[in-house]
Amino acid sequence: MSEQFDVAVIGAGMVGASVSARLGATHRVALLEMEAQAGFHTTGRSAAIWIRNYGPPDVRVLTGLSYDFYQNPPEDIGTDRLAVGRRILYLAPPEQIEALDALIAQDLGVEEISLARAKELCPAIIDGYAVRAGLESDGFDMDVAALHQFFLRRMRAAGGQLMLRHRAGRIERKNGVWEVETSGGAVIAAPVVVNAAGAWGDEVARIAGLQPIGLVPRRRTAAIIDPAPWDVEHWPLVQSAGHDWYARTEARTRLMVTPCDETPDVPHDVRPEELDVAMGIDRMQQALNIKVRRVEHSWAGLRTFTPDRSLAFGWDNAAPGFFWCVGQGGYGIQTAPAASALVAAMVKGEDPGAAGKIIPAINPMRFR
Repeated sequence: MSEQFDVAVIGAGMVGASVSARLGATHRVALLEMEAQAGFHTTGRSAAIWIRNYGPPDVRVLTGLSYDFYQNPPEDIGTDRLAVGRRILYLAPPEQIEALDALIAQDLGVEEISLARAKELCPAIIDGYAVRAGLESDGFDMDVAALHQFFLRRMRAAGGQLMLRHRAGRIERKNGVWEVETSGGAVIAAPVVVNAAGAWGDEVARIAGLQPIGLVPRRRTAAIIDPAPWDVEHWPLVQSAGHDWYARTEARTRLMVTPCDETPDVPHDVRPEELDVAMGIDRMQQALNIKVRRVEHSWAGLRTFTPDRSLAFGWDNAAPGFFWCVGQGGYGIQTAPAASALVAAMVKGEDPGAAGKIIPAINPMRFR
């Protein structure tokens, strides 16, 4: 026996949760998650900062359209710290001047500042590391857990079901309806399947008998260090203009450091490599006068990209009712409010508004 729904969403990370919440207002939604908790993989390991100048053009459109949601969230968001301002400081050593110029040329809020001003913002900068600097002033830290739980609550309140430990084992279309048989023993029937499985997106497509689109999971490593005696609570996020390392304040007194690695990997519960941790600390120490006595904690996550690094949202031409919602890379949290609204509009056949201009660029069938 199967249970009937209007939409089956596969993957309960930020993207799946937000899309389920948007669709839940008009559709009965089943949200399927293979793990024992929602958001176990990428969502739970996010660096959690909103940066307008991050990602390809389609991503930047959705990032900008998400700004108002973060600044004026719904009353039931569950936190008064959904968005806490944190500037982004870009440091350009000689070989990264062109990268800084490219950031400024986007005309999205990155302004050149003096090296003296940069050192006022981050006193640990080593003289001689950078020859120029830029500042982005409208960035902010995001409360990822609160946002994720908000979308899950909205989905449940609308009558949707979150089904944990339900990995899709069979996905088959019969008589105009998709059947999704799960590891939990359930059979979900729905005319629409939304593939929001992140690193497992191509695997879900194969199970459904469809061609993959070439998703590449890439490992990103981070480590927590004690920067004492520096007081880092109000430091900006500090990074190289070429984005080969950054450091951001964590829990007011610590720094999170990453080498911005993008090592191709396979979908799994990824772990940090000691070499990547050491590389991030070394790159930071070339720029900042911080002695690292020990690494307090390290972790890794998978950021999954399409072959051209733009998003992949849209219907699969080979299978009616199969909707791709993958390729968010490292942008899924900061774009979630606008991305989920766009996906819901596309699924329902409604006007997507300002986000509609990116639909041709994010059509997943461009890879077929």
